[in-house]
Amino acid sequence: MAKDSRISVSSLLLLLTIFLLLGYQISKWTAGLFRSPALEERIVTARGNLADDEKTTISLFKNASPSVVYITTVTERVDFRTLNVLQVPKGTGSGFVWDDAGNIVTNYHVVEGTAGARVTLSNHKTYPATNVWASPEDDLAVVRINAPREELIPIVVGSSSDLQVGQKVFAIGDPFGLDQTLTTGIVSALGRTIEPSNGHPIFNAIQTDAAINPGNSGGPLLDSAGRLIGVNTAIFGETNAGIGFAIPVDTVNRIVSQLIANGKVVRPDSGIRTSEAFSRSITRRLGITGVVVLEVEPGSPAEKAGLRPTRRLSNGTLSGDIVLSVGGTRVDSIEDLNRAFETCKPGQKVPLDVLRNGKQQTLELEATAPPR
Repeated sequence: MAKDSRISVSSLLLLLTIFLLLGYQISKWTAGLFRSPALEERIVTARGNLADDEKTTISLFKNASPSVVYITTVTERVDFRTLNVLQVPKGTGSGFVWDDAGNIVTNYHVVEGTAGARVTLSNHKTYPATNVWASPEDDLAVVRINAPREELIPIVVGSSSDLQVGQKVFAIGDPFGLDQTLTTGIVSALGRTIEPSNGHPIFNAIQTDAAINPGNSGGPLLDSAGRLIGVNTAIFGETNAGIGFAIPVDTVNRIVSQLIANGKVVRPDSGIRTSEAFSRSITRRLGITGVVVLEVEPGSPAEKAGLRPTRRLSNGTLSGDIVLSVGGTRVDSIEDLNRAFETCKPGQKVPLDVLRNGKQQTLELEATAPPR
C-alpha cells in the first residue's frame, strides 16, 4: 500500500511538471502571437543634389526676401461711451524696401483711407510709417519709416520694357497674413489694362499665373534674376484664379522717384485738347489711326511745337493737325495720347508724327509740368 502511494505521488509530480512545462511553452507561443512588433524606423534614403532650377529658386528667395515687408494699417473709431478716438486694425498688405533712406513701396489701395500704417521688416522688427505719399491714378504709394540703415535692404530693380510672355516670374508677399510666402509662375500676357475699384485704369499691366492672393498686394514680382519687374496689385475674384496683375517696374520707377522727390506726381501737360467723338469721325473718314488736334492751349508745349488746331476753311473743309504717334508710339485715342505723355519726364523733348494737309511730318514737343 505504501508503495502504491509513492507511485501515485511521483506520478502526480511528473504530471504537474509536464503541465507546467507545457503551460510555459504555450504562454511563450501565445505571447509571440499577440506581442506588438518592434518599432524600427525606416532607413532614410539619401536625396542627392537639388536640381539646378531648385537651387536657383532657393537662392532667389534668400536674396530677395529680406527686402519684402509686411504692412498693417489702422483706422480711427470713436468710442461713444468715453468719446475717445481709438485706432483699430483696418487691413494688411505687402511692400518692399526701395532704398536705405527708409522708403517703402506698396499699393495705394493698401494704405487708402487709413489713419496710419506699421511696417514689419523681414527681421520681424516693426516701425510706424512717418510719411505717406501716394498716386491713386497708378495705385502706388510710398511710406517712410525711421529704421537703421543696416536693417534696410533695398530690392534689386530691373526693367519691364523687355519682358516676354513665357518668362518665369516669382511673387513674394504675405497673403492672408502668412509671413514671407513665395509663389512662382510665368508672364501670361503683357500690355493689359485693368480697372481697379478706384476707377483709375492701370495701363501696360503684367498678367501672371503666379498665385497672388489677398495680402500679396504691394509685394514684388521678380524675374529669374531676382530683379523687381512689377508690383503685384490685383486679382480676379476674392482668391487667386490663375490670373493676377502687376504694375510694370518702369512705371513704378518713374512714379516712385517723383513721390519721393516731390511728395506727389507731376504729370506733363501737352496742351492738346480734343474730343473723342470728333476725332474718331475724322480719322475713320480718312481711314487712318490718330488723334485730331481740336484746340491748342495758348503758351502750352503744343503751341510752342507749332501744332495747328482744327479750323473750318472758307470752302467748308476742316484743316488741322492729326497726331499719329508720340515718341514712336502709335496713338488712336485720347487715352493713348495721355498715356504716351504720362511716360515723359518734365523737360523731355518728344518727337510727334503728325499729318498736316495730307502730308506726314515730325514736330518736337518739350514736355513740361502743368502750372502749380
